[in-house]
Amino acid sequence: MIKERFKSEIREWAESIIIALILALLIRTFVIQAFKIPSGSMIPTFEIGDRIFVSKFIYGARIPFTDIRLPALRQPRRGDIVVFVSPETPKKDFVKRLIATEGETVEIKNGNILINGKGIDGPDSVKSNYYYNRGDFGKELAAVTVPNGFYFTLGDNSANSRDSRYWGFIPKSNLIGKAVLLYWPVQRIRVIR
Repeated sequence: MIKERFKSEIREWAESIIIALILALLIRTFVIQAFKIPSGSMIPTFEIGDRIFVSKFIYGARIPFTDIRLPALRQPRRGDIVVFVSPETPKKDFVKRLIATEGETVEIKNGNILINGKGIDGPDSVKSNYYYNRGDFGKELAAVTVPNGFYFTLGDNSANSRDSRYWGFIPKSNLIGKAVLLYWPVQRIRVIR
């Protein structure tokens, strides 16, 4: 009797743990994932060591081991802080700000970003940053057009960011999701806009 009850309790615990693990895996794969900021490329928006939650379902989560994506709630927009697989080092994920989408022409002139020859119409955090002309895709007086199926991203700390100015464009397929919440450290908790 005691032995049977003990086996029953073990089975209940095992079932609960398995269900919890499956739910956690599904949530991490399709809904939201935590990331740690490893560098100063997004200062002042994020500090080194900040931890953020990234929404995967907003842009349509990718089904593992395929190139198939679930339907998106909306398309990425200028000013969104996005997480993506590095085009240079596929085992690394990067956090940068989306500056231009497919078909748009980007130029950095006197520290300002021009989209299709005009001042950027993005958030104040983009307008207030000074962007340096660096790398093959960020040279002075060199406008680049974002090809179909790609994005152009920059770090908010332009002096200390390896971004699209160096490696070029981010394939849509590399996009993981949109940063939505800074949850650590506690004194800096906030919704990311």
